[in-house]
Amino acid sequence: MDEGDRTRSDEEHSDGADLGEDESVEDGELLEDDEPVGDIGVRERDGAMRRDRASNSSGWTDRREATQPDGNGVDSDRELWDRFRHDREGALMWIREILSSVAIVLAVGLLLFGVSGVWPPMVAVESGSMEPNMEVGDLVFVTEPGRLAPDAAANEIGVVTYDVGERVDYRTFGSYGSVVIYQPPGRTASPIIHRAMFHVDGGENWYDRADSAYHSAESCSDLRNCPAPHDGYITLGDNNGVYDQARGIAEPVKREWVTGVARVRVPYLGYVRLVATGKAEPRDAIDAVAG
Repeated sequence: MDEGDRTRSDEEHSDGADLGEDESVEDGELLEDDEPVGDIGVRERDGAMRRDRASNSSGWTDRREATQPDGNGVDSDRELWDRFRHDREGALMWIREILSSVAIVLAVGLLLFGVSGVWPPMVAVESGSMEPNMEVGDLVFVTEPGRLAPDAAANEIGVVTYDVGERVDYRTFGSYGSVVIYQPPGRTASPIIHRAMFHVDGGENWYDRADSAYHSAESCSDLRNCPAPHDGYITLGDNNGVYDQARGIAEPVKREWVTGVARVRVPYLGYVRLVATGKAEPRDAIDAVAG
């Protein structure tokens, strides 16, 4: 091969090499141009996915916190309880005071029931038949028959009659003997609260035992419920002038008619019950308290 051929061959080789390099460069340029575009798309997609995950994670966290049983709900309940206990004004204070008052009344009522054995353990005096020893509006604590019976009571219901009390000096409510609460059969009005004066047996002529100051009869035949139709107590209101049996209010009071025995009276508190049941007017209570 002469120099011309070699020169042409070298030039062709050189051109081919240059061409190959150009092509490789162009290919590189194409690759370089494609690669950045791909990276941006991937980054954008990755960013969008991260944002989606962050959004989903935030939503899940919110939902989880909203349904968390031991989260802010407990703090809110605790704050509400503290306010209920300590507020000095507002609705919670009024609710607390009302509930406290009801709870105290129920507690006292249950305590008295445990002591007395009857419900209700207190009765309100509705009339002046026991004045001055019991006034209208008094609240009287009673016990079931036989409970807290004194030694002077010689019967199972714990009643001491006036004549026995006079002999042994047993007094209640300003006079001798026990004050009983009784309910005769067929009576629809409130029970009667009067003093037990003496006990009679069935068929007994009790005219001679009766105090003539409390009846106007001339003989047993003129006196109601004489002879006695059955065993029972002759009763009298301290402010009344006639025995209950002589007036026809009740026959001699059988032991099973006695629902309680009066023990203690509290002035004026009975008006709460009397007003609530329509048996007294608020003005009556105000006048009694004011004197």
